[in-house]
Amino acid sequence: MSAKKLQTKIFGGSSSSSSNLKPTPDTGLTINIPKPPETTPLTQSQTKSTQRTNGDAHSPAAAVQSYQNRLAAELKSEYESVERYRLLQDERKERHWKKWGPYLSERQWATVREDYSANGDAWSHFPHSQARSRAFRWGEDGLAGISDNRLSVCFSLALWNGVDPILKERLFGVTGHEGNHGEDVKELYYYLDSTPTHSYMKYLYKYPQRPYPYEQLVRENANRSRDVNEYEILDTDAFEDDRYWDVFVEYAKDEDTPNAISIRITAYNRGPDFATLHIIPQLLFPNTWSWSHPRLEKPGLQLVAPGAVAVKHPNIRTNLYCLPSPPPVGPDTSEDIEEDNVYPDMLFTENETNYERLYGGQNESAYAKDAFHDHIIPSHHPATKVGCEQPTRGLENGNGAQTGRTFVNPLNKGTKVGAHYTFRDVPPNGGCVVVRCKLTPAKPDEDAGITDEELFDTTVEERREEADEFYRNLAVGPLTDDIRSVMRQALAGMLWSKQYYKFIQTEWLAGDSAQPPPPPGRKYIRNREWKHLHIEDVLSMPDKWEYPFFAAWDTAFHCIPLAMVDPAFAKKQLDLLTREWYMKPDGQIPAYEWNFSDVNPPVHAWAVFRVFKIERKLHGKEDIKFLERVFQKLLLNFTWWVNRKDQGGHNVFEGGFLGLDNIGAFNRSEPLPTGGVLRQADGTAWMAFFCLNMLSMALELAKHNSVYEDIASKFFEHFIFIADAMTYKPDPDNELSLWNEEEGFYFDAIQWGNYAQQLPVRSLVGLIPLYATLVLEPSTINRFPGFKKRMEWFIENRPEMANRNMANMKGRGKGDRRLLALCDKDRLVKILERMLDEEEFFSDYGIRSLSLYHKDNPYSMTVHGQKYEVAYWPGDSKSGMFGGNSNWRGPIWLATNFLLIESLQRFSQYYGNDLEVECPTNSGDFMPLNKVAEEIQHRIIHIFARDIDGRRATNGGSTKLDRDPYFRDYVWFYEFFHGNDGRGLGASHQTGCHARHYFDEQLTMSEGGDPLATPYTPYTPYSAISPSPSMLHTLEDISPDAL
Repeated sequence: MSAKKLQTKIFGGSSSSSSNLKPTPDTGLTINIPKPPETTPLTQSQTKSTQRTNGDAHSPAAAVQSYQNRLAAELKSEYESVERYRLLQDERKERHWKKWGPYLSERQWATVREDYSANGDAWSHFPHSQARSRAFRWGEDGLAGISDNRLSVCFSLALWNGVDPILKERLFGVTGHEGNHGEDVKELYYYLDSTPTHSYMKYLYKYPQRPYPYEQLVRENANRSRDVNEYEILDTDAFEDDRYWDVFVEYAKDEDTPNAISIRITAYNRGPDFATLHIIPQLLFPNTWSWSHPRLEKPGLQLVAPGAVAVKHPNIRTNLYCLPSPPPVGPDTSEDIEEDNVYPDMLFTENETNYERLYGGQNESAYAKDAFHDHIIPSHHPATKVGCEQPTRGLENGNGAQTGRTFVNPLNKGTKVGAHYTFRDVPPNGGCVVVRCKLTPAKPDEDAGITDEELFDTTVEERREEADEFYRNLAVGPLTDDIRSVMRQALAGMLWSKQYYKFIQTEWLAGDSAQPPPPPGRKYIRNREWKHLHIEDVLSMPDKWEYPFFAAWDTAFHCIPLAMVDPAFAKKQLDLLTREWYMKPDGQIPAYEWNFSDVNPPVHAWAVFRVFKIERKLHGKEDIKFLERVFQKLLLNFTWWVNRKDQGGHNVFEGGFLGLDNIGAFNRSEPLPTGGVLRQADGTAWMAFFCLNMLSMALELAKHNSVYEDIASKFFEHFIFIADAMTYKPDPDNELSLWNEEEGFYFDAIQWGNYAQQLPVRSLVGLIPLYATLVLEPSTINRFPGFKKRMEWFIENRPEMANRNMANMKGRGKGDRRLLALCDKDRLVKILERMLDEEEFFSDYGIRSLSLYHKDNPYSMTVHGQKYEVAYWPGDSKSGMFGGNSNWRGPIWLATNFLLIESLQRFSQYYGNDLEVECPTNSGDFMPLNKVAEEIQHRIIHIFARDIDGRRATNGGSTKLDRDPYFRDYVWFYEFFHGNDGRGLGASHQTGCHARHYFDEQLTMSEGGDPLATPYTPYTPYSAISPSPSMLHTLEDISPDAL
């Protein structure tokens, strides 16, 4: 394509000489490379490449129409969307649409898997400084990358701005030792779009034109105390004067060929001056051959034509084509443009460790992993080494660096290839360059999209339009464009956060035969007892940089929004964690790689049943086999909890830290400095929650197999015993309680024999008992006479248990429903009085994890001369407990907020409008519980949605993020949020619960709920609103139990 034509496509043929063009509002998800006109004539070869062999939609005569139109005409009334059709094809195994996806990690360095140290210090054993030169053993990472689902071959991006000391080929951040609040990525990148089959994906990386401040970020963060904010990339001058590149990476699969992927990289110069950019798309094989004797056969890459690379691998059939690029263009179409294309310099090397650079040793090959850095960046050349046996061809410069050495393979073959495009003098203020590559098993004469740029761009734009169609159908109701955009980015982040994860414990612990043996003491550091683990799967990650490993309870929450777009993938994730190569034989589910034996809250059963119901509600499919299969494994997990975490047999569960890192005065995963045993209100409540979800699943399965009716009765009785244990008896003559009547709240307690002391900390621990709530419909009870008989017998014959520490089961609620809950009406109202108090838990942005009360009234206890204290910290943690990178002493966590919202919806099912509570407390305004749930939900949405001043709370008041037209439409989804002002904190790309809240918001709107109020608008008391009948019936339609 000529430069003039490219300029016309990008900038619309404007003859304006203005060079300071800005995008229009709310267009942040669009790259301005318009789709070529559909009337573009197709050659015979093009027609051949776009048709399929079955169905009228793929006939040559129809090839001039978009695939979307052809498929709609073929399927007629059965047509939902192109993407939904692809999901069905994948599920039926007709097409393997998910074979390729964003399965490449953002960080493989400094992970537990790569740690072979004697002391278990993963951060120091494999630092970022070695990542470019040292081969990974258990995975790969890269910038904006993809791979196949077995990580056989990986594609990613490298960049160079002409001044950095290294190529930018992976994201940088400070480690757990370097950050004042633990590890933290120090880059600006966004997951902008993805379909569930990854037929279309979009990623944005913002690359400074100034030298990237690696050392400054490490030094400043290391020098800061835990009492101050983290030092971020925007705090440096790296982006001053807008001297940076917006680099968009798009992936688009061919309409009916999952293994053919068009890759378009579009970079914009946002700075005020002409600038040069090097773009190096890379393809490599993970190193699988350097670890064992005998060596495995090495795969190969070979240049077979200009820009064309053949891929030789036993499991992958593909080729890489790197097309010539037009020269840089700017917005001024009146300027003359040179017509010379930019051709890539194809570079080859081996993905093998550079022992010479790292250790002064001998390399296995003349060409090492970091060869492209040496080849492209003169200052990266290694210094001359006297006596080095490594071949050196050439002279040295005045600094001792070798200037004539060949770092890349002149034979154009290896296990890593880079296509080096150099774009010089890119115009300022929006000047643009484009790189096009294609991964495909086809040859150029079989796929015209390899050489025809118009057809190439048509493929990309059609996949984008199909993604638009998919999300347009998903987000229904009166939502603003901004909220739809944020929801789409949240779901895109969920889909981009898939990663291939490999961990084979026996191999990891023993070491590799071709490598020096690990230190003997290493086997005792962590995960020794998990010898059965054999993981080689694509898994959903909490954050592919900060947490590039699965975490059990994060996975459970991820699967809720994933079920909305891809229930098959969500179900597989939940199923995997209960399979025998994950779950221990005793029933324990692995937590996360730093300590698989740690204990996460038991939310797996909740997620399984929730996913089952979501698929039934949204897609009309009732997957009983999935439900039954996982239920059977969860019986083992429930037994493990009972046997291992209820040591005294009192149904009071210690649990450990339960994911709430620093919420207590003591580290809850270690023995108490006071002695005694910690009786955890949240641990016991989590088990009651687990029990009720197992009861719900058993009743669902009993519809198909009566055997499960008896199992449902078992879980009903077990729930009663757990509920009774919230007031427990260490012996027949002594009774201790986790409920404090005076405070109207649940607290943990330390028990020493027959004596206990409550720890009066007003935290999420006291709210979690609300989760254990289940409403039984009369139709359900009457359908199972055996269950009904057993339940009524228990109520009549065990009143001392059935009427204590829980709702009155004799009472009937709205619609003659029965309520199983830890909290009766009186306790519920007392807890909500605190929870909805803006001077305690109720923030403008959701429910705080610790009451604001503790800002002026910290709780403390002195033990053996050491003071232990819990104070309100609304932002980052001021403690190093659990690494100090998360904080449960005040911030807002969306996962726990979501469960609170669900609980209120269930209580509302039972009480209806007969129970109204003051919301906010002391406001004088009373509302039913479903409206309270909506109010919390709306406040959470306001973290991300623009307020009336155009600002997003999550941006923390940053003018750059809120006002700049190249930032304001993009959103990060943080791990947790400041308890007072809603700004984002912790890991910046945790999208699971955020996507879930947006889904609930749009579902509420579609079912007749209140529209989302604009943030910071004058408060309208509920008493002044006259709800429509549809609003009053909304809850019955959307509640968790109705799905």
